[in-house]
Parts: sequence; C-alpha cells; structure tokens
Amino acid sequence: MHPEIENIITNMEKVMIGKRNVVELSLVALLTGGHVLLEDVPGVGKTMMVKSLAKSVNANFRRIQFTPDLLPSDVTGVSIYNPKEMEFQFHPGPLMGNIILADEINRTSPKTQSALLEGLEEASITIDGITYELPKPFFVMATQNPIEYEGTYPLPEAQLDRFLLKITMGYPTIDEELEILNRYQNIPPIDQLKPVIDIDDLLSLQREMKNVFIDESIKHYIVSIVNSTRQDGNVYLGASPRGSLALMKAGQAYAFMYGRDYVLPDDIQYLAPFVLSHRIILNSESKFEGITAERIIKNIVKNISVPVQRKVKL
Repeated sequence: MHPEIENIITNMEKVMIGKRNVVELSLVALLTGGHVLLEDVPGVGKTMMVKSLAKSVNANFRRIQFTPDLLPSDVTGVSIYNPKEMEFQFHPGPLMGNIILADEINRTSPKTQSALLEGLEEASITIDGITYELPKPFFVMATQNPIEYEGTYPLPEAQLDRFLLKITMGYPTIDEELEILNRYQNIPPIDQLKPVIDIDDLLSLQREMKNVFIDESIKHYIVSIVNSTRQDGNVYLGASPRGSLALMKAGQAYAFMYGRDYVLPDDIQYLAPFVLSHRIILNSESKFEGITAERIIKNIVKNISVPVQRKVKL
C-alpha cells in the first residue's frame, strides 16, 4: 500500500475498530475529490470516522446537524449589512471547511438539501449572485438513517448522483465490540489522535492519483457495466455517464492507494456496487420481491466478460 495512505489508515484504526474497508473507501472518495453517502443506524461510529479522518490529515472539520427547520443560509452562509462600513459582508457557514459531516441529511427540507448541490459538484457556493470557492480539499460525508422514515425527506436522484460512493458500516463483531469498550474505558482515542500528514501532502496525493494509468480495455469494461444497468429488466432507470466517470476515478484512486500506477479489472469489480447502487432506480416489481440495487450490480459484474489481456500493435 502507498506509505502515506497506510499511515492514515493505521492512524484512523486507533479510533475505528474493524472497519478497514469503510476507511479505505472513504479515502478513495477523498483522493478523487468525491463525496460519500453513509447509510446506517445510529451509534456505529459514523461521526468518529469522519473526525478521525479530519484529524489524521490535519484538515478543518465542520459538522452540520440537519433538522427540519434548517435554512439554506444556515449551511452556506449569509450576507449581513454592516452599518459602520455601509456594505454587506459575507459570513461563511459551516460548509466552508475541508471535511464536512452532513449528519442525517434526509431530515432537512429539499430546499436546504439543494443548498449542498453546488458545493458537491462545483466546489463553490453562490450567495447573492457572488460565487465563493470552497477550501481545498473539500470532502462531504453525509449520513442518513435507513430505518426511520417519519419526518424525513428522501434524497432526490439528482442529489444521490452527486455522491461518489454509498457505503454502510454495519455492527461490529463481539470481539470488536469488546475492544471498543476497552479503548474507550478511560480517555477516548479520538482526543489523543495526531495528524500524520498535512493539507499540502493530501493535495499532492490527489494530483498524483490522476496519473494512474487506465487501459482502454478497462474503460470499455466500465462502460459495459454501466450500460448494462440501463438494460436490466429489474431497473427502471439506469446509471448515467456520471456513473462511468465515478467508477473510473474510484478505480484510479483504489489502485493508487495500493501502490499501483495502473487499474485492474479487480478494482472495478470491487468498487462497482459502492459506486453504482445508489445511481439506479428499481422498478416496483423488483422492490416488491426484495431485490436490492447492490445485488443487481453484483449480478451485472458477474455476467460481463473481464478483460484479461491487452492488445498491442507491433
């Protein structure tokens, strides 16, 4: 594994126990400049993971607790008139940070949810006709509870498509939960966590990641997977070209994380369910039968021929 990435993961594992795959996927999104939708029940460590990530890379951390009465200006910021200077002055909101935890995003109104869209896609926000660039790096991890639907506003497809990955954490094993009790018995490990890299190092890693080679056969493999989501009989609406781009970038980041300068078909196979499952809409019959988007993506990947060799012109 890339030594600096390994240092970040090892540091985060002082806080996160038994969640290496979730930590790795979060770093995949961070390296690509993408964002993560984390869907799971309360109390499994979602907030701790984002905090440990921010501390490990010495980033500015902001948390937004989404509630039904939250306004868009509470997220992005607002211009307030200063009578002394006789002009409006912009007061930035919590979105002006490096690593943002958008907690329980589906509990706020669609109007406030949409305040995130420009930031997620363009890394900027527009207030009173003036566009403000967001800090770099800019990474949002939004959480939602998949169990409680009362008093919630489901995320629209256009907003779901802005997230590079959708992941879940799951419950720990018995041994892992015992280890959690032991580590948190006295001083919480998050309070003692120190940075292992700084912002400039992280930005350098993001630039290096873009140089990872991806062969034309792998690109064709990605497009075949995404196109198959549009042809599947269980799917009402398949993934868009943004899904293909997301899968390609995620593959580059995953290969880079494991110290390779090229993408393998295995990288795409592993990442496809996390990248594409939230980008497709199932038809009503599939939902009634209990078929999940993850299952459909895995079946599609299983049935598409894997590129095993590269044709070289002599």
